[in-house]
Amino acid sequence: MLLHDVADRLNTVADHLPLPDQIQPDPALSEILDDEVRHLASLLTYLVGESAFRHRAAARYPTRVTATHRSTTLALAQAAEPTSAALAALGSAVRHLGVLADLTHQAPGPARTRAIASTYPGLVDRLGESRTCLARAAKQLRAADTRAAPAVTAPSPPTASATASRTR
Repeated sequence: MLLHDVADRLNTVADHLPLPDQIQPDPALSEILDDEVRHLASLLTYLVGESAFRHRAAARYPTRVTATHRSTTLALAQAAEPTSAALAALGSAVRHLGVLADLTHQAPGPARTRAIASTYPGLVDRLGESRTCLARAAKQLRAADTRAAPAVTAPSPPTASATASRTR
């Protein structure tokens, strides 16, 4: 359930990011990016921290490590990569948005129009890239959570010769 919960939180961040046809380079987008970068940074911190905690626990108490524990720890660690890529893409989107905001203060003209036309697609692309990375991280976590743990084989019943040797 832990992995599904983290996956849901990653999807929530992705859902709060505007779709390409909704992206407007205005202060409202700055607020959205501010909120979602904070949420995503805290999720990345959680993934890394939980992975490290579980890794230390496995080293200290190796007899308590189960296959489920190992697969959960691995899934958390693996989800950190696309999550950090999503965070990096959002950082780049912030840069593009800053450039667009700066361009609005420049004198109108063909150079400004070209600069806006070349910067805006970068903003759209980075937001899309972030959504894609978040979806990939969530998918990895859900897949790891739904994998069946290795079947535990029940001990076989004692054979007749083993039963006979105990009664002697």
